Formats: sequence, structure tokens, C-alpha cells
Amino acid sequence: MDAGHTLGIWDGHDAGAALLDGGRVLFAVNEERLSRRKLDVGFPILSIEACLAFAGLTPGEVTRIAACTSDPAKTLTRLVPGLKEEYYLIRRRKKRPGRLDSLKRRFKYRFTELPPNRLTRALSLTHLCRSLRAAGFDGFRLRLVDHHEAHARAAAFFSGFGACLVLTLDGLGDGLCGSVWRYEGGRLNRVAALRAAASLGVFFEHVTNLMNMRELEDEGKVMALANYAYPVPDAENPLMWLLRVRGLRLVTPFSVNRLHTELKKILWQYPSEQFAFMAQRAVERNVIQLVRNALARTGLSRVAVAGGLFSNIKVNMRIQEMDEVKRLFVFPHMGDGGLALGAALHEEGPGPGRLKHLYLGPGATKAEMDSALERSGLPFRRIEDPAGEAARRMLAGEIILWHQGRMEYGPRALGNRSILARPDDRTVKDRLNLSLKKRVWYQPFCPSMLAEDAEALLELPEGAQENTPFMTSSFRVRPEHREGMAGVTNIDGTCRPHFVGNENPRFRELLVHVKEALGRGVVLNTSLNIHGDPMVCSPEDALSTLLRTGVRSLFLEDCLIENPRAQAL
Repeated sequence: MDAGHTLGIWDGHDAGAALLDGGRVLFAVNEERLSRRKLDVGFPILSIEACLAFAGLTPGEVTRIAACTSDPAKTLTRLVPGLKEEYYLIRRRKKRPGRLDSLKRRFKYRFTELPPNRLTRALSLTHLCRSLRAAGFDGFRLRLVDHHEAHARAAAFFSGFGACLVLTLDGLGDGLCGSVWRYEGGRLNRVAALRAAASLGVFFEHVTNLMNMRELEDEGKVMALANYAYPVPDAENPLMWLLRVRGLRLVTPFSVNRLHTELKKILWQYPSEQFAFMAQRAVERNVIQLVRNALARTGLSRVAVAGGLFSNIKVNMRIQEMDEVKRLFVFPHMGDGGLALGAALHEEGPGPGRLKHLYLGPGATKAEMDSALERSGLPFRRIEDPAGEAARRMLAGEIILWHQGRMEYGPRALGNRSILARPDDRTVKDRLNLSLKKRVWYQPFCPSMLAEDAEALLELPEGAQENTPFMTSSFRVRPEHREGMAGVTNIDGTCRPHFVGNENPRFRELLVHVKEALGRGVVLNTSLNIHGDPMVCSPEDALSTLLRTGVRSLFLEDCLIENPRAQAL
């Protein structure tokens, strides 16, 4: 590709933008972090402006732009954005459903199965070009990339693998629910396409919705609740047969709406936690079979994955445990929020390889931070050793807020927008869930740990630290360390770790201080937000969260702000 910048945009669920230069990611952010609307669905104008501001570019200086997805459903919501907004408000429980909403839901799922055609591509291009020109762009070339190709490119190009199997699985996009690819020599070739009518992603969306949770948002709660069920043998699991793998296809005897009806009948017979367990097990078994068949077809042993279904860390763990899999890479922004970056890669081609870090979002200048502190009116002091002071407070039992550097790209806090606590406190889960995060009691928390300590603490497959460092998979905690990691170990003896090397010096320094006291460099790390809010982005967001949570200490770069309204947590 010729030199210059490429802007990738995504204007659907979890909208966002990414700016690349020569395959190198300069900046990437999702609209929710800037608009403060969780999983925002609008045209990502704030994200685009943030990309350009970071690089010092004007819209006229960007001539290559890539977007993705042009199926009839996506095209219709571009032309009539009120439809998208209404579904967003109902899905997020911001608006009560009306009398016709069940019919609308049934229509939505059937309509979203349709693949793109010449008309929908033309209409999507026209609408996107109009929106871009309104934002000041001119003289650009806009490329529309297939939905699952965008997922696949992100997985393949950032895997660091010279050759691998690439698998994408999500709800629906461009008439498909998934795809299988061979990546070799910098080239990506599709081996199979999985039709939208038999979607594991939609299956899990239905399960989430039937359990009175928010589809496209609360699937992780279903996965967490499954750990509390009495196991049902596969042969007795009625959900196991609703979707099946045949070769490189997913098949079902039911339409997408009939599938919802069948699941509702089964739920009536089982407690919620058993229903969650059966759904989780059905997804795991089908994905494992699909991966096994694809590896046998291609003769490959390394696997790279993307798509919303791979936010399911237990599925990813099962893949890593397969004898046939030598290495696994999970693109860390696996859901639709990562599509802007995947689309941009179509124009840029293979980049420099594995992502070394995800600190790709906005940061605050000293002037911006000082201005935020002044406006807040809160007392603060500058400290010489923020990592040391944070570690001391945390080891004394405090839960602390930690806001440093550039914001993380993707759904996980990786030590720049984090809430931190001791890893060995059994009470911390309830303290955080019920008092601070304000979410359901059974959701576990995750550890950040020094990479060099990981092998002693966890049962790790070969290459796990290198290929899945960003909280994208579960691993089993070694029995002798479960007591010392009681606050970050799930009821089934697993955890979802973040492995910290040298990519974040200040956060690493904090972990080193913790290791000096506890003998291991591990902390509890969860995203800096209240449940239902986007992750904190700016200093203003962090200061607001400090006051809303009642936490005592916020470390904002080298400033310590102590909350005058602090409560005992």
C-alpha cells in the first residue's frame, strides 16, 4: 500500500474509529468513551475527531477511509437512524418496550440474516460519504469491507503468526455468523462461510435475553452464573442439539425466531444457573468441534480468533487446551467495537505483527489535568512515587482508583484506567460488586500479574503469556496459590489474567512493590467505572467516579486526590 494514513470507522454497536500509518496503529477509541453512552451506536464523529487531533491531521489530509458491513439491516439503520436508536434504548433498558416490540424483534432477527447486495452497498456508501463530507472530509476514497473479513484481518495481522487458521464467530454481519480462513505469507483466504441462520452468537443472545439480561452486553454474566450450576451431562443437555457442527458448517432445524421459542420452553423447566450452564456447555462443545474440523481441513496448528463470541473466556480456554492447537491468539477487541481497526487493515495490509500493548486511546496533557483538578475543587497533592504509595494503600486494605497515561483500547482495563485491590482478600469481590461496581454478586474479578510470575501461579499452555496477555482467556490457578489469589480466582479455580511485561513501566513498578510484600506481583484489576457506565476516559470522568463511589484514593498521574466523601468499603 502507498504511504499515508488510513482511517477506519464503525458506525454500529460499539461504534468507534482507528487511525493507522503503515500498518502501525497510532490511535483507536470507541465512541462510548467520549460520548459517555455505553456501547454507543451512532456515527463515531467524536472518535474520528480524537484520531485526527492525536495525529495533528485535518480531515482533508486523510484520503483513505475504510468502513464495514453493508447488509440490508445495517443499511436501513444508516438511512433511518431512529430504528437503531430505539433498539439501543430498549436493549439497554432505557425505554420500556411497546406492544409491537415482540413483532419488531422477530422481524429484526430475520432481516439481519440477509446478505448485502448491490443496492445496499451503494446506499451504505452514499450515506457514509455524506456523513464524512459533513465532518469535513473531501477527496477521499472510501472502502466498504465485509464484516467478517474485518474481524479476520484484525485476528490474523496482529497474531504474529506466519501461518494460522483464522476463525470468526459473532451474532450476525453481512449475512454470516462466522467464517473460516487460512492465513499464510501475509495473505488471507476464506475457506468457509457460516450462514447467519445458524448462529451460536444469536443463540447466546437469546439465552441472555430470556434470563432478563441485556443481549450484546450481559453475556459475560451468563457465563459467570454457569459456574454456580450443578453440572448437566452432555447427553442430558437439551440445548446441545439445537445447533450442531457438520464439517465447517453450523446447522439447526429451527429458524432464528423458533430457536428463541424453543429456548424459552427449556428455560421453564430449569433453574437459571443450570440453564446458563447448559448454554455455555453447548457453545463450548460446538466451537471446539468447529475448530477441530477446521484444523483437520487446513493442516494448521496455530489459531487466531475474533468476533464477539470470543469474548467468552471459557471458550477460549477450551480451545487452548485442545491437543491439536499449538498456539492461540484472541484479538483483544474481539467484538464489533474492533471492526474499525479491522476495516482499516484492508487498506494498510499486514502490519508490524503482534500488538505489544493496547494503550492506544486518549491521554490527558498536564494542562488538561490541572484544569480538571481546579474545576473539581477537590484537595490533592503531587507525590514522587505514585506506584509505591498506591501499593502501600492497597496492601493496607484500600480499594484504589488508578488513572494513568493513554486509555486502553478494547473492553479490558490493563493498568491505565483501573480499580485495584489486594489479590488475596476473599471479601473484596462482594465489596466491589455490591458497594462500588454495583453489579451482580457472582461476577468474578481478574488479576494483573508480572509476566515472570505467571508460570508459577497458573497452569499455562505453551505461548500463553506471549499470545494472550490481555485478559482474553481463562487459565487454571495452581492449587497451592488459590488462597493467595482468593480475590481473583473464580469458583471453578480459574482466572482471567493480564500479563504485565515492560510495556507499562509505572504499573509494573506498582506490581513490583506488591511482590516485595506478598512474594508475588499480583493485584486485583477491574475497569475504572460503575457498572453500566463506559470505562473512565478523561480526568473529569475519574474525578466524578471518585465522588460517586465513595472510594478514598484516586491516583491521577502523579497526583493523589483524597475523597472528602469517602466511605468504608
